Amino acid sequence: MITPPTPENEDERLAALRDLGVLDTGPEERFDRISKFARSEFDTPIALVTLVDHDRQWFKSNVGLDVSETPRDVSFCGHAILEKEVLVVPDAKLDERFHDNPLVTGAPNIRFYAGAVLRSPEGAPIGTLCVIDSNPRSWNPLDTSILCALRDVVADELAKKESKP
Repeated sequence: MITPPTPENEDERLAALRDLGVLDTGPEERFDRISKFARSEFDTPIALVTLVDHDRQWFKSNVGLDVSETPRDVSFCGHAILEKEVLVVPDAKLDERFHDNPLVTGAPNIRFYAGAVLRSPEGAPIGTLCVIDSNPRSWNPLDTSILCALRDVVADELAKKESKP
């Protein structure tokens, strides 16, 4: 397993994340609707709106997983925030970053992951909208386009949250 590297702009990234004021807040139907749609659209058992904090990934929306956060050092999303747009892992058991990750070798038995990078209004990578499956799968450009469109809806909702008094 390869631990996700720390982004060069980590302090700026964490400040932008905290400025949103959503970490450790309760579930909100507006985010859950997006996750439910993503899960249905991609026919995956899990879809998450994930925010990558200093030492954890925290789930603002969690459809299909029974935890509210996992350690950042085993997170797929910690790797995804280093990408320009989307991280796709067709088969985690064949990827040196993840093949012996406890989230792959044990519950939830991740084999497939696709995560579109969420950015703060200032452009800092703060998390992902991701879909996860326990079976390997293929991915195509249309899938990327759809996931990014849904990610943009999440980003718009996060910006609305930020602008509330």
